Amino acid sequence: MKSIDKPFEEKQSVELAVGSFIIITFLFALYVITNGNSNVLILAWPFAVAAIIANSIMFFHLTEKFIKLQEQRKEIGFKIILLLSNIPITFVYYLVVMKL
Repeated sequence: MKSIDKPFEEKQSVELAVGSFIIITFLFALYVITNGNSNVLILAWPFAVAAIIANSIMFFHLTEKFIKLQEQRKEIGFKIILLLSNIPITFVYYLVVMKL
């Protein structure tokens, strides 16, 4: 009996990663455009905390699925890498903000 490989259809992780990236980039651009206005940082801080929590929860969810669903590891691994790609981008933004 053959097993039918259905694709891993979880889309929330991609939406979370892309959404976080867009909002972080927008807040970074707003901070740069306003020449380092501290009000932008006050707005960005709660979002940063919420994004860290939401991305961490999604990372642990994907890691669990990666372990359990062996035949779909390629798709899940791609989603994990996409989710984790926000870390170096955010770190670069942080370094730039600290230099301004």
